[in-house]
Amino acid sequence: MDRTDFIIADNQDVTKVGMRSFIVQTMKGAHLHEVSCKKELIASLSSADRAVVIIDYTLFDLNGIEDILILQKRFPEAGWLMFSSELSGDFMRRAAAEDSVSLLLKDCCAREIREALAVTAREGRYICRQVSHFLDSPDGKKEKVRENPLTSTEIEILKLIALGKSAKEIAAIRFLSNHTVITHKKNIFRKLGVNNVYEATKYALRAGLVEMMEYYI
Repeated sequence: MDRTDFIIADNQDVTKVGMRSFIVQTMKGAHLHEVSCKKELIASLSSADRAVVIIDYTLFDLNGIEDILILQKRFPEAGWLMFSSELSGDFMRRAAAEDSVSLLLKDCCAREIREALAVTAREGRYICRQVSHFLDSPDGKKEKVRENPLTSTEIEILKLIALGKSAKEIAAIRFLSNHTVITHKKNIFRKLGVNNVYEATKYALRAGLVEMMEYYI
């Protein structure tokens, strides 16, 4: 069997370090690559005999499931492990129809993460328990996975946006790169269906994420 390369496509440093550790512990002799953009991902896939891509599309240079499916058709030998803090119902249903796409949430236990890596490396498909419950529930009830469309990190960043903080200021406060903050901001706007800071702030106030008094200080 050709060697399997593990490609980590996630621009969150803590996730990259953690996933690298899991791969080293679970897959002995694994070849690891880290990529930071779509161009680097394609280059790594092109040079690999067999690859497993661990990707958080919400923090990467992709526009969602459509981009992933295009790459999947271009590189049919690759396995895809969607590893995210939050996956929308539509994304999960669409991805679950693809045999080479595994689904895993970042708050899953260590055992599930190791199982997902091993199964995907064997060219299988792994669906974590939380996602399985969602997919098996009547009408795919949203509360099975997450009621709030925003992750906890996105909520904290939305609070800072509503308080008038710039991306550079948020990056310093949250110990993140400016690129990561901008990506979070883009995802927040997309999930809330807003187009600018003013609309995002109105949402934060209505949702009680920012107190009116705090906003005016």
